[in-house]
Amino acid sequence: MFAVVRTGGKQYRVAADDQITVEKLDGDAGSQVSLDVLLVSDGGALKDAGKAKVTAEIVAHNRGDKVTIFKKKRRHNYRRKNGHRQHQTVLKILSIA
Repeated sequence: MFAVVRTGGKQYRVAADDQITVEKLDGDAGSQVSLDVLLVSDGGALKDAGKAKVTAEIVAHNRGDKVTIFKKKRRHNYRRKNGHRQHQTVLKILSIA
């Protein structure tokens, strides 16, 4: 059984006991969150997510890999270097109901 959930503007395919990394969610480590369900599948049949519920536990908060932004204009001595690390939350899927 799996479900497709949406959080942080992205969609994830999850099953029970999976760990996923999503954009930062509010809450402390150990607290539970409920995710928006788009689709549920049990075996072969796909079902609409009318009453489905996915519960997940926050495992940790961390930051992703650094992304380097480099801007340059030829022949104008214009160079700018910048970096960014996105805040992330690690979730453990507890149940799909």
